[in-house]
Amino acid sequence: MRLAVDVGSVRVGVARSDPGGVLATPLTVLASGSGAKNELAKLAAEADVIEVIVGLPTSLSGREGAAAAGARTFAADLASTLAPIPVRLVDERFTTTEAHAALRRGGKDSRARRQVVDAAAAAVLLQAALDAERATGRPPGQPATWGASA
Repeated sequence: MRLAVDVGSVRVGVARSDPGGVLATPLTVLASGSGAKNELAKLAAEADVIEVIVGLPTSLSGREGAAAAGARTFAADLASTLAPIPVRLVDERFTTTEAHAALRRGGKDSRARRQVVDAAAAAVLLQAALDAERATGRPPGQPATWGASA
């Protein structure tokens, strides 16, 4: 099983794959902060996770700003916490937009969407990563290594 994480300043969305790594589904939303990494470590241990994907927010041009630096730091800290479980950074452009659209199509109003959109965005991210790996035979994104600077 794999986990994906959509890191935000207020919430951290989490999704998981099925054991075969074919289908991603939203799992939960955690409060941002140091406790989120501990909760993720607990989830990873309980689910016997083989990999964690962390969304890397970039601009349309591919440039990285403050949010990307925060995601890199989060991923590096998480990699340290979860070692030897690999943590990878994967481009997350449009995941929140896609998640909002899917939830809207599912009939969720804007208030209800706010409560689950981060987990839905993590599921969009994870599904894209699983599909990319299946298509190329290579893990998507780049490894997050602890001790790396943002």
